[in-house]
Amino acid sequence: MAGLKVFISSTCYDLGIVRSQLRAFLNVTGYEPVMSDYNDILYDPREHTHTSCINEVANCDMLILLIGSRFGGKGVPEAINKIDIDSLMNESKSIESLIKLENLSITQLEVLKAIEQSIPIYTFIDQKVYHDHEFYEKNKSNKDIISRIHFPSIEKQETAEYIFNFINFVRLRTKGNNIFQFNKIQDVEEILKKQWSSYFQRLLNEQRYLEKEARQYESLSQQFEDLKAAILTTIGTSNEKEVARGVVRFRKLVDFLVGIQVSDFSYIKQTKDNWDMILIVAGINKVLDLSKLNNDTHRILRARTILLKEDETFYEVRFHSDFIYDLSLDWDSFIKLSTENRNTIIDTLLEMYNGSTFVKYHNIQIEQWLNTDHDKLIIKDFRAG
Repeated sequence: MAGLKVFISSTCYDLGIVRSQLRAFLNVTGYEPVMSDYNDILYDPREHTHTSCINEVANCDMLILLIGSRFGGKGVPEAINKIDIDSLMNESKSIESLIKLENLSITQLEVLKAIEQSIPIYTFIDQKVYHDHEFYEKNKSNKDIISRIHFPSIEKQETAEYIFNFINFVRLRTKGNNIFQFNKIQDVEEILKKQWSSYFQRLLNEQRYLEKEARQYESLSQQFEDLKAAILTTIGTSNEKEVARGVVRFRKLVDFLVGIQVSDFSYIKQTKDNWDMILIVAGINKVLDLSKLNNDTHRILRARTILLKEDETFYEVRFHSDFIYDLSLDWDSFIKLSTENRNTIIDTLLEMYNGSTFVKYHNIQIEQWLNTDHDKLIIKDFRAG
């Protein structure tokens, strides 16, 4: 089984000890470090070594960037041409490093290649360098002052601007802009352990969610197929379009009628009674819009509409009363259909019903359901209004 390939990008001389310790850490973890100073890179004799490094990045799964006191060697034009600079212009809010390509180091080019390839990057900056970078940021607008400042963490002062600007590019990326400071290799190891563990945990959770979502999609797909089959077997060709539209339009209406426990659907198929009478037949004598209550009570009750029955038990609906009004309009349209089409639509939707509903019945009187006297008073006042 192939191990995860991790490219270590940094200058070698100032960070040699950190690189070697990081290599040992990756090996123990079971990952495969890819490092230029350990001959892990294929150096194609037809290309410059910089180009070979750039090409190797694309073969890796992850990149760890270490920024220390040195800038390193400037990338050769051949290596720079391997990077799609235009595609990187929108990757960060700070693109000073991309303006003068000749001032990019080979390490920076490796990072740019990783970004271009959407390879995850973990950036670690020497603590002293990071502090100098913060000082640079506060004073860079004053050219006279910044030109006289000596940054003790930077080995060659003429490269300080290039290093700091690239830090800005990385930390101001639109995504993947994580920055970690380190003082010793143990800092890097501890951070990587936590990051990788948390990332793996998230991927597992996402996988479970995707599997659940896939099952739901499969279930919906099967329901649509069943619906199609049911329509084709129950309708005549002359009414096909009207019935098909009706099955889609009146699905929520039928789900609602099932939810309020309408038992006699032969009545629903035949009657011309208005919507208010349908609610009365279902034993509902009042519709309470809880969204009109104060916000605190609304949050406690959770429901948005209560359908109160004669015996003071009730149905809970998680929609505003406007939704009930829309259903009444659907009912007005439904009863205008021919009896044949009404029968077909009802039979099809009842056959497709999967047991889920947006209406919840509470077999308890509403006064007992409420938790506090304050809430009871509000409901009483609201019902009386």
